[in-house]
Amino acid sequence: MSSGPSFTATVSAITDAFGDPTRRSIYLLAREQSGPDGEGVTASMVAEAVGVHANVARHHLDKLAAGGYLEVASGRPPGGRAGRPSKRYVVVGDPLNPEEFPVRSDDLLLSLLGRALDRLPHEEAERMAEEVGAEYGRAMAAGLTGDALQAGQRSLRSAMQAVADALTAHGFAAHAEGRNDQLRIINNHCPFGDVATEHPVICAVDRGMVRGMLNELYDADATREVGEVTTESSLAAGDTFCATAV
Repeated sequence: MSSGPSFTATVSAITDAFGDPTRRSIYLLAREQSGPDGEGVTASMVAEAVGVHANVARHHLDKLAAGGYLEVASGRPPGGRAGRPSKRYVVVGDPLNPEEFPVRSDDLLLSLLGRALDRLPHEEAERMAEEVGAEYGRAMAAGLTGDALQAGQRSLRSAMQAVADALTAHGFAAHAEGRNDQLRIINNHCPFGDVATEHPVICAVDRGMVRGMLNELYDADATREVGEVTTESSLAAGDTFCATAV
C-alpha cells in the first residue's frame, strides 16, 4: 500500500470531497448516469433527485468538478429536443466508491441540525440556532483565562478582539475591526462550509456565538450591556466574507 505525504494528501482530498452526505449522494447519482448509455447529470436533475435547491446542487457539482471527480460538458437536451444547451456533469476516469470513506461526525451533526431547523418556521429556526450558538459561546468564554478575559473586561473593543481570537482558534479566521462608529467581527473562513450553504439558518449559530462570548466577557460585572448583534454579510449567501456587527 502507498504511503507518505502524497498518499495522505490523496486520502484527505477524497475525504473532503465526500465527507458531506449530500455531496456523496450527488456523486453516486452522477456515477449512475455516467455509464455507457448515460450522459451525466444537470443541476436540475440533481436538485429533483436529491431534494435540494438547484443552486445548492450546482454548488456541490462545481465542487466535485473542481476536485477533478466530475468533468463539465455542454450538450443539447436529451432526445434531440430544441433548447439551450445544458451544462452536464460526468464522472471522470474510474468511478470512486465514496461509501468507502466515512462521513465526518462534525459534518453529519451540522447537516442534521440544519435539516431539523429547516422543518421549523424561519424566525423560530433563527432564534433556536442563535441560542445554540450563544450557549456554546458562553462555554467558550468560560474557558478563556488570563489576559484574554481581563482584556475583555476593559472595553468592548478588547472584548471583540478576544472573541475574534477565540473564533480563529475554532477555524473562522476572524479579526475585529471598527468602521463608522460600529465594531465588527470579520470571518474570512466558515468552518460550517457546505452545510451553511445548504442551510443558511446555520449562520445564526455564528451570530449567537459572538453574542454569547461578548455577554460573558464584556458584561462580566453586570454593569454594561452589549448592543444588538446582527449578521451583515455571509459567505453562505455569496458574500466575500462573513461580518457580524455590534
